[in-house]
Amino acid sequence: MAMFFLACKDNYKRIGEEAQELIYPQGVAQNFRLTYTETVEKVGSEDSSDTKLIAILNSTIAEDFDNLRFKYWNFPEGLKVDFFDEEHNKSTIVADYGIIYSATNIIDLQGNVVIETHDGKKLETPQLYWDRTEDWIFTQAKFKFTNPEDGTIMDGEGMDFRRDLNFFKAHKTYGLMTIKEDES
Repeated sequence: MAMFFLACKDNYKRIGEEAQELIYPQGVAQNFRLTYTETVEKVGSEDSSDTKLIAILNSTIAEDFDNLRFKYWNFPEGLKVDFFDEEHNKSTIVADYGIIYSATNIIDLQGNVVIETHDGKKLETPQLYWDRTEDWIFTQAKFKFTNPEDGTIMDGEGMDFRRDLNFFKAHKTYGLMTIKEDES
């Protein structure tokens, strides 16, 4: 009888798709719209006069994986985020795919990532990371930056900058770029 139980032991080694653990989101939302607001001071449930609009995130599908040890939100069909600055000017980020890592506050945007600011500046790249804690955006991928104020188009590889694009550091650049000098 003991030989029978020992012979029935499962020694089969699973590989490939068969070995993958299936992971399911704790929630899926269609036509997802999330509005980020900030309050100056504590407000009541009906009071909205002291709130400030920060951003509006839109996506056709949002998958919530906050049930996992390393929590994240997945946007498999892309997303669009409208950002508003202190003067209520709107800037937009669009991507074909996105992941928001809840634990680290890092956003990974992939596929045709385009940032357009309220003053017409435009950044295009295949992948972009945004550290929400530091309000810092970076990539090692190729990019194209267009600034209509001074008529420049800069191509390059790798860069990092503040979200409002007032500080910009490019690692490798190509193309035409106009540099303004002080007359003093």
